Amino acid sequence: MQVREIMTRGGHVIEHRDSVRHAAELMRDHDIGILPVLEENQLTGAVTDRDITIRAVADGASLEDTPVSAVMSRGVLVGYEDDDVETAAATMEAQQVRRLLVMDRNERFVGILSVGDLAHRGADQSLTGEVMEKTSMPQ
Repeated sequence: MQVREIMTRGGHVIEHRDSVRHAAELMRDHDIGILPVLEENQLTGAVTDRDITIRAVADGASLEDTPVSAVMSRGVLVGYEDDDVETAAATMEAQQVRRLLVMDRNERFVGILSVGDLAHRGADQSLTGEVMEKTSMPQ
């Protein structure tokens, strides 16, 4: 089974210069916890609800004036839509991440593979349990 068969296709993205407030509003309005960050249509990172809390709110940053590029995580882990689900799951386990940004072979963002996708869209239940266990271990 390939990642494209079970991932959440598409999704919301945000531009690197958009405000942290805008990111938080998108997350609230769409009930999501991560936004891929683009600069000139290229993936440059991702901003999570945790990034906003730890790197913006806790530091007292202006949510209106601070761009997401100032608080986002850079060098995010990606997988490819034609990867085997087992390969993607092994990557998630090794890096202890619960969400993997998915690209096509032209390096365009196409979706997200989450532990929830593994659990709900036909992945082997033992594989799902293994990913949950490995990504929950303290670093």
